[in-house]
Amino acid sequence: MKIKDGIIGFVVADALGVPVEFHEREYFIDNPVTDMIGYGTYNQPPGTYSDDSSLTLATMDGLTQAIYTIDYDRIMLAFSKWYENSEYTQYGETFDVGNTTSVAITNYINGIEPLKCGEDGFRANGNGSLMRILPLAYYINELYHNEDKEVIYKFVENLSSLTHRHDISKIACVLYIELVLSILNHEKDLEYHLDNAIENIKRYYKGNEYLEKFNRILTKEILTVPIDEVNSRGYVISTFEAILWCLYNTNNYKDAVLKAVNLGNDTDTVGAICGSIAGLLYGYEDIPEEWINTIYDIEYVLDLCYDFEEAIYNQQITNICQFTNYFKDADENNYEIIGKTMEDPYGHIEFDDEMYVQNCFS
Repeated sequence: MKIKDGIIGFVVADALGVPVEFHEREYFIDNPVTDMIGYGTYNQPPGTYSDDSSLTLATMDGLTQAIYTIDYDRIMLAFSKWYENSEYTQYGETFDVGNTTSVAITNYINGIEPLKCGEDGFRANGNGSLMRILPLAYYINELYHNEDKEVIYKFVENLSSLTHRHDISKIACVLYIELVLSILNHEKDLEYHLDNAIENIKRYYKGNEYLEKFNRILTKEILTVPIDEVNSRGYVISTFEAILWCLYNTNNYKDAVLKAVNLGNDTDTVGAICGSIAGLLYGYEDIPEEWINTIYDIEYVLDLCYDFEEAIYNQQITNICQFTNYFKDADENNYEIIGKTMEDPYGHIEFDDEMYVQNCFS
């Protein structure tokens, strides 16, 4: 499922950027980040991740706890536990909380329903929903891969809306999820995946007044602009542009995330999201081992990844068991009703006698 590739890629790059967040680009001319360092902006030890990773882990845990559906209350409750009790952190300290995210979680704590908690004003388009939505890509890819775009995109838009409810944030999140879904399903280069995502976005959001805001991405102009035309601040579109620029102009995990962090400003978020995609493109093995080992309590993150993967797998079994009688009685003709082939009747997970016996009748 490549859960570890993306999540660890995210967490490591987040920690890489934490010590230098808010530094302007000029600072890195004489002080480039070349390795995992500590302290700096938040006075945290090397290998400390920020709200970006904590909220990503909270999202993943919320999905794990109710894998049969997307329980937005459960996810917001996980956010609240992070916000109020510092859960999903390494040292019991919540820091670097975005204003829009803070308002949304406070709204939930005060009794507002989850999908109405996020602000929907134009100024509420920071990267706070983009930076935590990665786990949803795995969930969709494994459990809703055959659904229509309308269903899938509604999941993404809703998950963004928990904190960021404006169309720009929603479109950015859908674009990210589409990019990740393409990577999960095709061993191709970045441009191939970006082309897939762009085609789907342009078709689905045709006529949306905010789509033109993404023009440098949709035309792929952003990939080849000079560095002084890359904005690495917190506006969600700028973040996405910076990530794509870094990925296009490198060919491995380490170079991609270092380029992202050394752009300056929102170093942890730009680095983290870049790291998630680079981890998926190049694999877990390409993430420097010494960086992974610097992350305090990395086993906790790996355990959450494992729990998420196991929950998805078990739900896949449950889904398949609903069709066991059909499979037992099916012949070549009514297999075709599913729209697949005799060799791949379900179209996703392998179905065999051992699975049938162990999981459907145990």
